[in-house]
Amino acid sequence: MRMVFRWFGEGNDSVTLSQIKQIPGVEGIVWALHDIPPGEIWPKDRIYEVKQQVERYGLHLDVVESVNIHESIKLGRADRDRYITNYIETIKNLAAVNVKVICYNFMPVFDWVRTDLFGSLPDQSTALFYEKAKVTDMDPLELVEKIAANPDYTMPGWEPERLETLKDLFAAYQHVTEDDLIDHLRYFLQKVIPVCEEYDIKLAIHPDDPPWEIFGLPRIVTTQERLRNIMGLVPSKYNGITLCSGALGVRRDNDIVSMIHEFQDRIHFAHIRNVKLFDNGNFIETSHRTNDGSIGIDEIVRAYHDVNFTGYTRPDHGRHIWDEQCRPGYGLYDRALGIMYLWGLWDAYQLVKGKDEADVTNPFELKK
Repeated sequence: MRMVFRWFGEGNDSVTLSQIKQIPGVEGIVWALHDIPPGEIWPKDRIYEVKQQVERYGLHLDVVESVNIHESIKLGRADRDRYITNYIETIKNLAAVNVKVICYNFMPVFDWVRTDLFGSLPDQSTALFYEKAKVTDMDPLELVEKIAANPDYTMPGWEPERLETLKDLFAAYQHVTEDDLIDHLRYFLQKVIPVCEEYDIKLAIHPDDPPWEIFGLPRIVTTQERLRNIMGLVPSKYNGITLCSGALGVRRDNDIVSMIHEFQDRIHFAHIRNVKLFDNGNFIETSHRTNDGSIGIDEIVRAYHDVNFTGYTRPDHGRHIWDEQCRPGYGLYDRALGIMYLWGLWDAYQLVKGKDEADVTNPFELKK
């Protein structure tokens, strides 16, 4: 398990690289050029700028989250080849700085949906919250205004410029079925996976969040069977998965442990977070601790340990605690606590198995 931490860039994050460096066991950052619109090529000079910033702190930038897919590709429009060509050029540019994994999603219009960025938890912390009844009754434009109104930081997947044509997008998806969307994903993968193989960069599709139909839009990355089908669209190890315990885990019929065992060779990136599920369909994100939510984080980490997982892992969203002013879901404190919980589980499983694989080198030992 290789621990990484999502960082939104200088001037765009309340968390600094210096702080990330001090979290035990974190070796790299998960990053993106968030101001580059989907479909545009990521410039080499901007990529190298991030490389210099990150390497100054002894961290790597192996994992990108995300290089967003242009809606024309998802819709299967006539101009999709132009945007696929641009995506390929971005892959090549990222290979030049040794990026190894690109996380992406294939969700129409919205990358994720929550109804409240600051839902209340019993301990008086707050976290991202989903209220089923509100989604059922809410106009999606109302939700956009609410999420985009966050005054300090843009939310990934909800950048205002991406949502300016929302009404047109809903109209365009009106006649797109799940089968259509899968065909469009197949077309995209058939074009880009050979390039990924050539440049040694793995693609890792993120599950739909949440993994069911939203506002009548088709969703295709929702269950173990769906993931199995997607892996078969292009049978290459470079066509892989970002296995998100929180996104998939809000469906009670999803068995995350079974997915880890089945897809172990295709999981290139692991998101680990806990969620409290309610009988009415609502859910709220919690601390990573198993007992605080509805997802067996202890069993998930055990499964990764049992399959000798060596891929990249990050604590996913965290609570807002200790009066931290941060991007919703992406503060320092709770994600750092989450990392220590994940390492605690991992180290315990090492001891139980009698293994001695952990790196216990003293990082403060003076070099002669």
